[in-house]
Amino acid sequence: MRPTGSAIAAAALVLATACGGGGGTTTGSAAPGQSGFAPPKIGALQSVGTGEGQVNLVAWAGYVEDGSNDPKVDWVTPFEQATGCQVNTKVAGTSDEMVNLMKTGEYDAVSASGDASLRLIAGGTVAPVNTSLIPNYTDVFDGLKSKPWNSVNGVAYGVPHGRGANLLMWRTDTVKPAPDSWSVVFDPASPYKGKVTAYDSPIYIADAAVYLMATKPDLGIKNPYALDDKQFQAAVDLLKQQRQLVGEYWSDYTKEIQAFKSGDSVVGTTWQVIVNVAQGEKAPVQATLPKEGATGWSDTWMVAAKAPHPNCAYKWLDHIISPKANAQVAEYFGEAPSNAKACQETADAKHCETFHATDETYFSKVYYWTTPIPQCLDGRTDVKCKDYAEWTRAWTEIKG
Repeated sequence: MRPTGSAIAAAALVLATACGGGGGTTTGSAAPGQSGFAPPKIGALQSVGTGEGQVNLVAWAGYVEDGSNDPKVDWVTPFEQATGCQVNTKVAGTSDEMVNLMKTGEYDAVSASGDASLRLIAGGTVAPVNTSLIPNYTDVFDGLKSKPWNSVNGVAYGVPHGRGANLLMWRTDTVKPAPDSWSVVFDPASPYKGKVTAYDSPIYIADAAVYLMATKPDLGIKNPYALDDKQFQAAVDLLKQQRQLVGEYWSDYTKEIQAFKSGDSVVGTTWQVIVNVAQGEKAPVQATLPKEGATGWSDTWMVAAKAPHPNCAYKWLDHIISPKANAQVAEYFGEAPSNAKACQETADAKHCETFHATDETYFSKVYYWTTPIPQCLDGRTDVKCKDYAEWTRAWTEIKG
C-alpha cells in the first residue's frame, strides 16, 4: 500500500525506539524468572487528586506530539485542556539517555523500552503503578499485561504503549523462493552473502537466540533474553559466522530503504512500517514473520518514584492509552496500539490489520525485547544469565 504522510514520518520515528530497544520476552509468560530480582520497596499512588499544573515527560520521538511538528498531529493539547496539566517533553535518543534523565528526579514519567525498564525498576527510579487508578488500562490487550518488561512478580510498573515485531524483509526479484525462515540470513551457505543486512544493536543477539531455539533445541534455550554461558556463546558464535554474510548493519531506516531499493541489501531484519514505506517508494519487497518466530518490542509508560507531579503523571498514563490518543500515536508512529478500542479510532481502517493489533496468534510468536539480567528470566535459579552489559561487550566483539 502507499503509506500516508504520517506513516512516512512514523518510519523516521520508529528508529528512535528501536535504537533504544523495545519491550519484551516470551508472550504468555508473566515474569517467572524474576525470583531473586528484588526491586526497592516503593509504594504506588493510592489516589489521583487534582493535577499539579504540569507534567514532565521523557519520551521517544513521536510519542508526545502537540502539533508543533505537524499541526494535524496533536494528542497533547486535548489532554492539557481536559486536565490543566501542561506537558513538558524531553525527547531522548537512547535508552541510556532515558535512564540517566530519570535519575535526575526532574521528570514524572518515561516511555521506557525493554532494555531500560528493568534498570529503572532495579534502581528504584520508578514506582509500581496502581492500574486501578488508570481506567483505560482495562481495555489494554491481555497479551501486554503483567509481562517481564513491565512488571515484577505480578506487580505492574507501567502501562503498555504499543507493540511491533521485527520482520524478515527481502527483494522479491532477487530472493527466490520467498523465504519463511531466518536461515536465509544465518546459514553460512546463504546465496546472498554480502547482501544480508542485520539490525545494529546488542539486543540483536536475541534474534540469533530465537533462531537457535528452533534449530538447536539441545541448547535448551527457552527465552532469548535468558542465556547462560553456553547458550550465550552459541548465539555469539552464530553472529560471528553471520558477520561474513552481512554487507551492512543498519540502524537508520532511510539507509535500509535505500539499500533495498538499490539492491545493495536483498534480505534482512526490518519493521512493518519500513516495509510499508519501501513499498510506497516502489521497492520490490515483501516481509514475513518467519516460522521460528521473531523478536519485537512493547514500550511502557512508567512513573518516577519521586515524581514531582504524580497526579498529572497518572492522568497522562490514562490519556496516552485512551482509545483516541492511542490510535493517533500508533498510527503516527507505525505500530500496533495497546488499547483494543483504539482500532475503532484509526484514520486508516486497516491500520490494526496491517500491524496485527488483534492477532494474538501472530504475537504469540514474538519475543518482546527485555533487559537481560543475571537472574534468568526463564525461571532457572541454578545458573546465572548474561546481563545487558555483557551483551554490549559481545556485540562490539561480533562486529569487529
